[in-house]
Amino acid sequence: MNNNCFSMETNMVFLQVSLNGDRRHPAAPRTPEEIGNDAAATINAGAHSVHVHAYNSAGKETLNSFECGAVIRAIRARCPGVPISLTTSETIISDPLRRLQTVQSWTEFPDLVTANQGEKGIIALCEWLMSRGVGIEAGLLSPADARTFIDSPIRDRCHRILIEPCNPDPVAALRDAEEMGEIVSSAGLTLPQVHHGYDGSCWAVNQRALSLGHGIRTGIEDVTVLPDGRAAKSNAELVEAARSLIENNVRHT
Repeated sequence: MNNNCFSMETNMVFLQVSLNGDRRHPAAPRTPEEIGNDAAATINAGAHSVHVHAYNSAGKETLNSFECGAVIRAIRARCPGVPISLTTSETIISDPLRRLQTVQSWTEFPDLVTANQGEKGIIALCEWLMSRGVGIEAGLLSPADARTFIDSPIRDRCHRILIEPCNPDPVAALRDAEEMGEIVSSAGLTLPQVHHGYDGSCWAVNQRALSLGHGIRTGIEDVTVLPDGRAAKSNAELVEAARSLIENNVRHT
């Protein structure tokens, strides 16, 4: 399905696709070529931005300059002008200093990084990346993260806020998303927000976000089934489903 099939109002609602993450799935791209091809397919399906994790030759997630640079080049070759978001998760490098030093070795930079605000050393990492012109997507995984972020020295300089409740239970995830949103809004933060859940909560979190006028994220990193419960065959199919969700929301507002 081509992006042009949707209304102008639908196309104005921000949609990011998360291509892989740490998900083990036959449709999750790993190599730069696979990632570039998959990114192109999802942009054609209607995504506006691509979030990605790089992998090394052993099949493990990495923040190393060589692999990250190869992924960035592959996406830009297939999707010129599309904003690329790269992970900085401590699940890849747990030591804050070693993570910072690894990122400081980068010679090619994404447009954006996701930076989970509850992680140790995240402020120093964000400050350095912003000094290199990289935008920060401030990841809030819990209400505790939201409370930490509103007191952060970088809070007003981030590109957007990611509301990312990790609980796969829809009821718990929706409760956390609501609380995080209230914490952020009560602090006077007006940064754009993008919401997503995980597995069983993903579509419910997406739907709530749309009803509030926020952007959403989908992709195999976050969810492997369509809204009707059928297994998704690809990231592009998930994007198409998300675009339909957006279109339905636009029609009923």
